[in-house]
Amino acid sequence: MKILIVSDTHGRDENLEDACTREAPFDMLVHCGDVEGREFYIEALAECPCVIIAGNNDFFSDLNREEEVDICGHRVLVTHGHSYGVSMDISGVIEEAAARGCGIVMFGHTHKPVVAERDGILAINPGSLSYPRQQGRKPSYAVMECDESGRVQVQIRYLDGRF
Repeated sequence: MKILIVSDTHGRDENLEDACTREAPFDMLVHCGDVEGREFYIEALAECPCVIIAGNNDFFSDLNREEEVDICGHRVLVTHGHSYGVSMDISGVIEEAAARGCGIVMFGHTHKPVVAERDGILAINPGSLSYPRQQGRKPSYAVMECDESGRVQVQIRYLDGRF
């Protein structure tokens, strides 16, 4: 199973379209918030099951602020992350995932990509396709692949073609 993980697109679709085209086919799209009213467009673009949550800039959205989903037999917490202080440290979001019995947490907000494992929790932040903030400022997203046994591999990918 192949999951495309994105965040912080802020209503700007060009790079999201590029990432979807580049990674097609994929089995699921997870958007970690700050869609700014583009959720229906994103669902139509992906043409697969989507998990889309609201971020701190989705002011009048009816989207859920968080979701717990099963992906490849793993319990996953999807959140934007701002409520857990991810701009300072990811410990809060990892503690929340652990408290909920989730082995994976996907989040955004910082616009900086991260794949880290702490205390048995896999934390994934795909960065931002629209306003990247990491060194080099390359638009980024993540791809998670699961095999039949449920083993997970995650890669941060950049639109400039580098991995």
